[in-house]
Amino acid sequence: MLADAARGHGFDAIGIAPPQTSPQARERFAQFLAAGEHGDMHWLAERAAWRSDPAALWPQARAVIMLGMNYGRDFDPRAILDDKDRAAISVYAQSDTDYHDVIKKRLKAVARWLIATAGGEVKVFVDTAPVMEKPLAQAAGLGWQGKHTNLVSREFGSWLFLGAIFTTLDLPFDTPGEDTCGSCRACLDSCPTDAFTAPYQLDARRCISYLTIEHQGPIPRDLRTRMGNRIYGCDDCLAACPWNKFAKTGREAKLAARDTLRAPPLSELAKLDDAAFRALFARTAIKRTGRDRFVRNVLIAIGNSGDQSLAAEAERLIDDAAPLVRGAAVWALSRLLSPDEFHALRTNHIVRESDPDVLTEWAA
Repeated sequence: MLADAARGHGFDAIGIAPPQTSPQARERFAQFLAAGEHGDMHWLAERAAWRSDPAALWPQARAVIMLGMNYGRDFDPRAILDDKDRAAISVYAQSDTDYHDVIKKRLKAVARWLIATAGGEVKVFVDTAPVMEKPLAQAAGLGWQGKHTNLVSREFGSWLFLGAIFTTLDLPFDTPGEDTCGSCRACLDSCPTDAFTAPYQLDARRCISYLTIEHQGPIPRDLRTRMGNRIYGCDDCLAACPWNKFAKTGREAKLAARDTLRAPPLSELAKLDDAAFRALFARTAIKRTGRDRFVRNVLIAIGNSGDQSLAAEAERLIDDAAPLVRGAAVWALSRLLSPDEFHALRTNHIVRESDPDVLTEWAA
């Protein structure tokens, strides 16, 4: 009955796990934090105890219902990487609605059904909460945590959004998912920035998803050219997984890709001021990056495009109010202009620049 209720509310996978994380998952997480590989994501360390032990988050919980919603696409997300004047946006963020809002609403609906049917108390969590969903999803039998550290499903490949319902009810646990990655390294070898230090180990500081979404400052210079035209997230390691041959197109209409976000021109995105950014991305997952970081990413892609017609967009932004944007614009121009053209711009602008990071870009 629970599975039927979950599927009736749009979920494609369901399983039940004990409210505890495996010792292996806890150890990997501790090593990740100790090495500083979480970068600017300080909340991971601040709430490490809760993430490592679901019982610490809510001691009354007796079971965790893990639910997955398929967001698979009917196209290869890597195809856009060849269109250098277009922006590559991770497929999970191409919809008109933030997946957090969709998942949480559906989780609450299933939770209400559960209370009405069986009683007990519940708490619902999406991935903004201090819960390690992927190890719990593996424990619940939804799949296994692959070498790219993301969940892999036999039925849906790498394309599942996850949500959790903690409950005080005693529910039967499902058989944990078995890791069947074997000797495959497709996900590891596909990473443009070599962010995997070993199988099942990710240095987020080198991950394009982290750099374009979470990282607060300038993109490290040694990683910029590897980003290509990826301006929000990266799907390479997910898309490379051979288990995707069994994946299906997601059925939730609210998570379908919006045409304007499949391959938007870099020239248009570079023109976004704060108001225009908010209007375009108001209901999407992209809004949380803010305009300045987003345009920073767009300028890195412009610098990687090799398209000199885009230099005008970068030149306009060397006078932007945000130092983060100005610095990225300078770097983009250094890639698109001739040395003489770039030197002429430098002479005119460096005398009035006060931000040390931007001055470093002019001097590099």
